[in-house]
Amino acid sequence: MSISEQPQDPADGKPPGAELAGVSPESPVGRLAATVDRLSREVAQAQAEAEGRALIELAKGILVERLGCGPAQAARQLAELSEQARMTPLEFAVDVINQAARDRMSEVTDAFLAATAAAESEEQAAESAAVRLRAAESGALAADDTQAVADALLEQALRPLGAVAVAIWSAGSDGSLALAGSAGFSPAEALRWRYVPPDVATVARRGLTERDGQWIRSLAETGLPTLGRQRYPEGGRVALPAGTGGRVHGVLEIAWPDPLQLQPPQVVRQVEALAELCAHTLETSTRPLGGAEPRVLPDAAELMDLADGLHDPALVLVPHLDADGNLVDFRIQHVNDRFLDPAGRPRAVVGGALLLQAYPMAAGESELFQRVERVYATGEPFRARRMNLTALVDQVPLSAVADISISRHGNAVLLIWRIEDETARLASLLQHAQRLGRIGGFEENLLTGEITWNGQLFDLYGRPQTDTPVPLEQLPAHAHPDDAVTIGRFLRTLLHRRRPASAAFRLARPDGVTRHIRVVAEPVLDTDGRPLLVRGAYQDISAQHWTEVALAATRDQLAHTEQQAHERNRLTLQLQHAIMPPAQGPLKLDGLQVAVRYRPAETEQLVGGDWYDVVVLPNKLVLLCVGDVAGHGIEAATSMVVLRNALRGLAVTGAGPGQLLSWLNIVAHHLTGAVTATAVCGLYDPARRTLTWARAGHLPPVLVRDRQAAPLPLVKGLLLGAVPEAVYEEAEVQLAADDTLLMYTDGLIERRDRSVEESLAHLLTTVRAAPTPLDQQLDRLLTYSRSDTDDDTCLVGVRLG
Repeated sequence: MSISEQPQDPADGKPPGAELAGVSPESPVGRLAATVDRLSREVAQAQAEAEGRALIELAKGILVERLGCGPAQAARQLAELSEQARMTPLEFAVDVINQAARDRMSEVTDAFLAATAAAESEEQAAESAAVRLRAAESGALAADDTQAVADALLEQALRPLGAVAVAIWSAGSDGSLALAGSAGFSPAEALRWRYVPPDVATVARRGLTERDGQWIRSLAETGLPTLGRQRYPEGGRVALPAGTGGRVHGVLEIAWPDPLQLQPPQVVRQVEALAELCAHTLETSTRPLGGAEPRVLPDAAELMDLADGLHDPALVLVPHLDADGNLVDFRIQHVNDRFLDPAGRPRAVVGGALLLQAYPMAAGESELFQRVERVYATGEPFRARRMNLTALVDQVPLSAVADISISRHGNAVLLIWRIEDETARLASLLQHAQRLGRIGGFEENLLTGEITWNGQLFDLYGRPQTDTPVPLEQLPAHAHPDDAVTIGRFLRTLLHRRRPASAAFRLARPDGVTRHIRVVAEPVLDTDGRPLLVRGAYQDISAQHWTEVALAATRDQLAHTEQQAHERNRLTLQLQHAIMPPAQGPLKLDGLQVAVRYRPAETEQLVGGDWYDVVVLPNKLVLLCVGDVAGHGIEAATSMVVLRNALRGLAVTGAGPGQLLSWLNIVAHHLTGAVTATAVCGLYDPARRTLTWARAGHLPPVLVRDRQAAPLPLVKGLLLGAVPEAVYEEAEVQLAADDTLLMYTDGLIERRDRSVEESLAHLLTTVRAAPTPLDQQLDRLLTYSRSDTDDDTCLVGVRLG
């Protein structure tokens, strides 16, 4: 239905609403209801006709200007042209206005017509939309307050889109929002939402901060509070910033009763055009804030005076718009007397220029231009510390660090920056360095006697800063008496010889604390070589002094400990060599050749407990044994002596090797401080050429026969000292002529990066070489040993004749 059409009566001719449930139309109540309904329709029709007449009269004025005719002829032309176009006069008037205006509303209408030109019914709907948009615009421009604008937008343009309510918010410079007008919401709820403080997250607030606005499918998905949320909890919302010329004056919020579906582009542009229409209304109206004073736009001249009264560099910026009224830049209207350009340019070069022209890098990393644009749009001030400012001079970027403050005043923006003073920064850095290094500086005028101390020097002396500084000549009175000679030498070099000097002394403070101080000073001479003043510094080196004392004591203690360890290792080696010489010639027994080798550890601190023994017993049997006591040092060496001598004494009993190891286990567990050790014990019978042997956790002997080498089959036996009592198995081996038997400790084969099996396989490979004399064979085994544990090694070789 176009805005000029009247509602049709029912078929029975009775006015709508005349028949009420249970009420006769002839009754007084029925007649009253019919009268109210008729009057309401007449008011709506009168309002629609008034809005339509305004648009028609505007179209007549356009024809008068274009055709150069009078008003009557323009009215006849409008009627004839609308009849030829088969359009109503109102629809044709809107078409004339759109073609003549070519404004945002006409662009939206054209887009809507182009998108809906597929069918005749859709064309009629599009033309009705164009009438609605122009009618809404006419109603908004004719309204005397924002509330009337909200009513016109809802009835003329938004209800056909399915919307049920609309709210127009006015934005304050502090970020607050005020409800300037609403339609479709209850008056009580509108009263509760008349003011929203700054930083409160609402739908309208999101629309204010987002450049493209907010299109919310359903309020339930966001959880944001807003006007009418209880009535439409699942409904969709749209909140668009209402701004013109780059400045946002408020927010247009539209409510739908159901979740909002994805809207076509022409509808989106239509809603954006309505938001811009609201911006024009908000720009010319005052903001209702419950009795608050209306906004006052200060004169630019007053803002310039304000900038000149500041102690920081300041710029007054005004918006620079293009031909279409869009914000493209800001012009630097004024720079104050304190202005300091990061590139060092004079004020005349910067004043009057565009912001992006004077500072093209402002749109880069610092985003300075975007910050200014945002403040101008929303009115919210912006402040930041240590922002990087970059100026491009002769294609060379020059940077400076500054504190920034941006605020909007009326239609202008005040930009204040405080560039970080390099001198002040270095002075602060020096103060921190003096504090951390406990350094106090001084300067003494030798002509006037004036002395200047910094705060750190008062702290070093333990004096309040209100006290009188101490002259250099009185320094001995504040030092330890034993340092008088050192201080006297320092003063003579400095004052009489007029050369820089330094000294370390003990400062006696008033609080009884003695600090170790180092003073460094130099004289300042005049043109004749006479001293004018002395300047220098004191440094508290107490921590360094006591550290040096502690280090010296530690070094002395370490030297003493090293000497004790060296003497201890020397005695251990002497003991070990006295019992087992490193080299021993071969023994010639009845049909038996025996050779032994002992290789001490390469490091004296690793003196171990490896031992061997070869002795002929009274019963003509030969005792062969090797062993290894766990650990290193003198304890291991003495334990080795105990076990070796104990085994010799036990062997004269005639017991077998298994029984000998069982007794030796008792000795290790009870009589030597619970040491642990491994051992191999064998008894060779020359008459039978047999070897009876047992082991206590040790590697088995190796038998070499006919250039083949293999370890003897393992027999069970725990290491010595592990348990109070243990039983050790025995095994017997029949030997033949030219057989070689090797007994050794793990220092011969053990490696950190390989298993014992791999190391034993390498030993067997080395032993299989061509037969050589027994001494040479043992030397060869020691030479080709791959052991890397730096442990000592015992090796016993037995060869039958």
